[in-house]
Amino acid sequence: MPWRVLRDAGHEVVFATERPGTVPAADPRLLSGVLFGQLGAAPAARSRYAEMVKAAEFSATVPWSGLDPAGFDGLLLPGGHAPGMRQYLGSAVLRDQVGRFWQLGRPVGAICHGVLVLARARERATGRSVLAGCQTTCLPKYMERTAFLATAWRLGRYYRTYPAYVEDEVRACLDNPQAQFRRGPRTLSARGSATDDAPAFVVQDGRYLSARWPGDAYLFARRFCELLKPAS
Repeated sequence: MPWRVLRDAGHEVVFATERPGTVPAADPRLLSGVLFGQLGAAPAARSRYAEMVKAAEFSATVPWSGLDPAGFDGLLLPGGHAPGMRQYLGSAVLRDQVGRFWQLGRPVGAICHGVLVLARARERATGRSVLAGCQTTCLPKYMERTAFLATAWRLGRYYRTYPAYVEDEVRACLDNPQAQFRRGPRTLSARGSATDDAPAFVVQDGRYLSARWPGDAYLFARRFCELLKPAS
C-alpha cells in the first residue's frame, strides 16, 4: 500500500535489499492464507502486491551498504514476521545506514516489526537507540501472542520471530515506556481501508511515523506521504 500511495503521489520509490539486484518476495503464506486460507493478506493488498512485483523498481534493488542516506527524502521500514525476517531486522549494516539517515532529520516511517530496526539503530554520539526519546507504536504484544497461540500447533514458531515480543523490545529502548509507548485500540480483525481509516491507528512524533500492523497500512501510507515534500 505505501508503494502505491507514494507512486500515485509522484514520488520515486527505491527498494533496497541486502545484495544488489536481489528480487524481494512476500512470504507466500501471506498470499495464500497462513492457516486454512485464513490470516493472510487482505484481497486489496494481494492485488496491490501483484502490481508492485511487475514494477521495474521492484527488481532493480540497491544494496543496503551502497546507499547514500543523504540522497533520499524519506525512509520507510516495512514489517513482517517469521525467522526469515532476521536477515532484515538483524542486519548491522542496515542499522548503521538507518542511524545515518535518522541524523538527517528527514521523514522516517516504520510499521509492525519494522519498528525493531529503529529500536536497534543507535545514535553515534550517545549510543542510545534513535527511538529513546520518541513516541511510538509497533506490533502490540497481544496481537503477536494471539497469532502465535492460534497457529503454533500447526506452524510452530512462525509468529515468533524472536524470543522477545516486539513490543517488549521496543519498550525497553525508550526512556519512559509508560509515557512514550502507545498500543492503540484493541483489535484482531478490523482493518482500515482505502475509504475508512476508523479502525486504523498510527503515531506521529514530528517527522517519525509508526503503525502497528497491516490493518493500519492505508492510513500509514497516506500520513507518510504527507510528511514528504511535494513531488516535483
